Amino acid sequence: MKKVLVILLVAFILIQFFPIDKNNPAPTPQMDFLTIKKTPETTAALIRNSCYDCHSNETKYPWYTNVQPFAWFLKSHIDEGRKKLNFSTFATYEPKRQAHKLAETVEMIEKGEMPLDSYVLIHSEAKLTAPQQQELIQYFKRVESDIRTANNLPAEEKK
Repeated sequence: MKKVLVILLVAFILIQFFPIDKNNPAPTPQMDFLTIKKTPETTAALIRNSCYDCHSNETKYPWYTNVQPFAWFLKSHIDEGRKKLNFSTFATYEPKRQAHKLAETVEMIEKGEMPLDSYVLIHSEAKLTAPQQQELIQYFKRVESDIRTANNLPAEEKK
């Protein structure tokens, strides 16, 4: 048993030499969702608090991202979040994709799947109240509708 604990301790120490990359891409305000959609400040604050750490290039890395394997797990979530939706590069999406991503965002908020429970557990400021959820849902629906109207796109079909 003692040998196993020593091996685990040595392994834990060794993996600390493999940190994650915590560099965020340079900000480009002209591509950022909040800027291009002229999001009202109160709504923008909700989106920043609940979405931007995983769905933008403005991730704030907390102290525990210096500890492996937690940092690897977190980095994987951030990379996946940015891949699915990156508010920092929203302007680069085609209008159809923009509208679709907003429809998906609404669906995730309505189902209570975003923000993730594991994120809210550590970041209590990201937890959305029912009125805050409704504010985001209504805002994202309005922006989606504006995109669809401006680009002559059909309404998203519900699954």
